[in-house]
Amino acid sequence: MQGQIESFVQNFPCFSIMLCMFAGIISSAFKEKIARLLNIIVLVLNIGLSAAVLLYTVGTGESYVYVMGRFPAPWGNELRVGMLETGLALFFCVIMLFCLLGGRHKLVQEVEEGKQGLYYVLADLMLSSLLALIYTNDLFTAYVFVEINTISACGLIMIRQNGRTIEAAVRYMIMSLLGSGLFLVGICMLYDLTGHLLMSNIKIEIARIVAEGAYHPPLLVTIAIISVGLAIKSALFPFHAWLPDAYGYSTVSSAAILSSLVSKGYIFLLFKIIYRVIGFEVFHDSKIVDILFLFGLMGMVFGSLSAIKENDIRRMIAFSSVAQVGYIYMGIGMGTQAGMVASVFHVISHVATKSLLFISAIGLTDVSGGSRKFIELTGSGYRNKCAGVAFSVGSLSMVGVPMFSGFISKLLFSQAAVQNDGKMLPTLIVLGISTILNAIYFMKTVIRIYTPVEEGEYPTVQWQDNKIYTAVLICFVVLNILLGVCSQPIVDLIESGLNIFA
Repeated sequence: MQGQIESFVQNFPCFSIMLCMFAGIISSAFKEKIARLLNIIVLVLNIGLSAAVLLYTVGTGESYVYVMGRFPAPWGNELRVGMLETGLALFFCVIMLFCLLGGRHKLVQEVEEGKQGLYYVLADLMLSSLLALIYTNDLFTAYVFVEINTISACGLIMIRQNGRTIEAAVRYMIMSLLGSGLFLVGICMLYDLTGHLLMSNIKIEIARIVAEGAYHPPLLVTIAIISVGLAIKSALFPFHAWLPDAYGYSTVSSAAILSSLVSKGYIFLLFKIIYRVIGFEVFHDSKIVDILFLFGLMGMVFGSLSAIKENDIRRMIAFSSVAQVGYIYMGIGMGTQAGMVASVFHVISHVATKSLLFISAIGLTDVSGGSRKFIELTGSGYRNKCAGVAFSVGSLSMVGVPMFSGFISKLLFSQAAVQNDGKMLPTLIVLGISTILNAIYFMKTVIRIYTPVEEGEYPTVQWQDNKIYTAVLICFVVLNILLGVCSQPIVDLIESGLNIFA
């Protein structure tokens, strides 16, 4: 009986992906209320399914392969499930639920009637693509879901139809297709070199090729093309030009989802390719890590400088994402296990914090006459106390104040740097500079929203109490604090998950 239950639990990752796909298809036939209810049901079910698989994988301490259909490797399609994958899948589902609930009250204003049901169709397809990128063990399947993810993201941006969102969606589509094209070219080259599309089979063949000393230039070019393609899609500096408008002018839920989840799906796919396809040692020896390290450091500084110059709170948060993506690639570029652990933890920290900042920012603009300009946000923390506290918590986390998730990220990056003699000095210097820059633009915003104003000095609106919105902000705040004070189990899970990857 126990074995049958465990065997049944192994089906849950496939169920999760298919559940989202079918929910998206079915929702297209219903009106907004039913589509929204179906979306919430699917998210709750996926949270339960992911939690069950996480308990199973943590209990076994191993990953397992789920074969799609009856065709085994190398012809069939596979999912590979371990504790790191299921942990991220669970976390992504929870954040997606919070983002949609937190921005639901604005959807009616931001999306015209008749298209709100379509919004939930796109959200379902987005979640299915993210789960597939997390679980798949097949590179071509990954590419298919990368394209589904791209189309869904463009729809989530431009569904709020005005000139800026349409322009942002077109710019996002152009850059994203460039990244997807490079990724596809890289897959084709890998297939030509190895004759396989399953990740584990490709890794075996690459190990043989490297041992024989054959095809070194084509392999190096392939690794570079795949890395650049995914860097473009995840908005690594200097490939980030599409990001500020895409995050700054879309609906609040779209901005939170895009900034916290979409780019992290591509980054996690890169993690999988480094460990499961190329091999960590081969990737390190290719010296591509040095280029990613340099771009990561530049992103940390220039992303923060761009955020400082912004006078729009949404665009300021968007440019902050460029800096935070830089942190992640800096960790990858260290080329060590400690750097990778720090990067994965920062993915989790950024997912929790960036969505909190976007959701709380809308509460501040709502009580400021809808303005997103800093001068008119003066005193908004008093007018919407819950949003003010939540934004302050997110800001403190981004700066790296103890007790919040961002502090653990920066601590892990510092520890990884100390263990890497060749890259210790530039890492610590840029980490310190970036922290100071983070403090400048986030703390000046916190000071602004808590600066008292005289009545009538700026346009103000009375906050209409929204229990769901308030509950979401509280959950985000608690999550950030838990990641800051109870981080060790998560770090242990990441380390175990990466060891299983290898």
